[in-house]
Amino acid sequence: MTTVITRTELAAAIEAGAVTVLDTLGAGYYEKAHLPGALTLVASEVDSRAAQLLPDRSAPVVTYCSNLACQNSEIVAGKLRALGYTNVRAYRAGIQDWTEAGLPVESES
Repeated sequence: MTTVITRTELAAAIEAGAVTVLDTLGAGYYEKAHLPGALTLVASEVDSRAAQLLPDRSAPVVTYCSNLACQNSEIVAGKLRALGYTNVRAYRAGIQDWTEAGLPVESES
């Protein structure tokens, strides 16, 4: 299981520019709303896109999906670890928790 990061820890890391955040929900969800600065990476694309998006396998990475019931963040984190990424955590509470706390999101529209 992936190490979990809290909303407070993630907000501080994003503000400091100290983490790469990955939205694991897919393009439609990403376009509608995503965490500030997040990139999109779904499980089916990890093998083909991870090296390009995340060239430093020791850099901090956080995956997230919609909420605690969603397993996408855990799946993507596991695939990244299998590829040799060593500093991967999951924001399991997801974008639902983030928006319910009144934190900002970005959109492509």
